[in-house]
Amino acid sequence: MQGKTGLIMGVANDRSIAWGIANQLFLNKANIVLTYQNDSLKKRIEPLSDKIKCKNLYKCDVSLEPENEYSIENLIKKINNDIGNLDFVVHALAYSNKEELKGKYLETSRQNFLSTLDISTYSFTRIAKSASEIMPNGGSLLTLTYVGSNKTTPNYNVMGVAKAALETSVKYLSVDLGKNNIRVNAISAGPMKTLAGAAISGARHVFKYSEKISPLQKNPDLEQVGNAALYLLSDISSGVTGLTHYVDGGLKIVGIPNQDLVSL
Repeated sequence: MQGKTGLIMGVANDRSIAWGIANQLFLNKANIVLTYQNDSLKKRIEPLSDKIKCKNLYKCDVSLEPENEYSIENLIKKINNDIGNLDFVVHALAYSNKEELKGKYLETSRQNFLSTLDISTYSFTRIAKSASEIMPNGGSLLTLTYVGSNKTTPNYNVMGVAKAALETSVKYLSVDLGKNNIRVNAISAGPMKTLAGAAISGARHVFKYSEKISPLQKNPDLEQVGNAALYLLSDISSGVTGLTHYVDGGLKIVGIPNQDLVSL
């Protein structure tokens, strides 16, 4: 990744998947640009930005508030003015009302449905459109999804719907941007102890269950997900686009686990 510059959106703390990716890319000589949503999060990630020698830290809030209408577009303009072109982007943004990540999907409110899909899904399309304009030599776009996009998982609810839309967005964006030599992929990591994961009711049960029944009998760590991102963002995967790549210890392939692994 030496000589490559990329934007990573969504680092919240040192347990974030986005941080695992940022760190692996830094260790492989990439120049990293980070964003933060608000001043509170800025204070949290400034020490992390120092660790990866990130000299450019920008505020970017993609929520539905009117003042954020052009947040992504303005971000890309600033990056282009300050740094120049981009080689890759990592989109690790997702949000849903914590109170609706419990109980039934049936109870999803209209407002939370719209805001969840806007922040978790549409923001990737927005960043793809804007960032692609400063990728004259091609590049790679990467987003994060989860198995709850295509199989039900407890309390994932509207976020599962948003991730399903996100994965389909990856396919359509890969077609739209392929002629520009810009690749678009997603990583679907298994359950991890992240800030986002903790917001989902019953997360501990899901974590323990997946650890027990996945073929490798363990959940992924930040380094493993970071290495997968390194592959998808580097020229090593130059022939890969439109892919959802699973880093989940094989959890995705399990239908009914062996009876000695679960007690009914």
